[in-house]
Amino acid sequence: MLDVKQTLKDAEERMEMAAMFLDEQLARIRAGRANVAILDGVKVSSYGSMVPLNQVANVSVPDPRTIAIKPWDRKAIRDIEKAIMDSDVGITPENNGEVIRLNIPQPTEERRRDLVKQCNKIGEKAKVEVRNVRGDIKEKLKKAIKDGLSEDNEKDAENDLQKLHDKFIKKLDDLLAAKNKEIMTV
Repeated sequence: MLDVKQTLKDAEERMEMAAMFLDEQLARIRAGRANVAILDGVKVSSYGSMVPLNQVANVSVPDPRTIAIKPWDRKAIRDIEKAIMDSDVGITPENNGEVIRLNIPQPTEERRRDLVKQCNKIGEKAKVEVRNVRGDIKEKLKKAIKDGLSEDNEKDAENDLQKLHDKFIKKLDDLLAAKNKEIMTV
């Protein structure tokens, strides 16, 4: 017989994963303010293997418009520069021989609107995942009735599932609203 509490707990975990996915993806979107998270996907060739940028250099934000990257090994500066150029960050690095600086440009109004659209697209993916989880669990509950789960328990579980769904959709909407506000603030 189906363990209703465990099933709802699994659903909550899967919905939480969708929220975490959205949060991580939104952190990578450049909003005109320096944020080291935009470099999370950058891999640098170091001693024959590809490693994350933060494992070969110190990445910091000295002011709101600049990201400073100080390699631990000066010889790696060219590799780091190349990795940033090859990535989808879209910023040309400036190198003074010791430190690489990324100057974050102020996005235009049109660019900000594009970024909001991009955020909303990612948000919709996360919402679809939450809805899919709800659909999967509803199906499990319907099948559980055939296996002996009472209809009252199934209805209660469905109501709890709907509350869980609404809670996570609101959480995703809040994350999106905060990011959109950040992007549109000049």
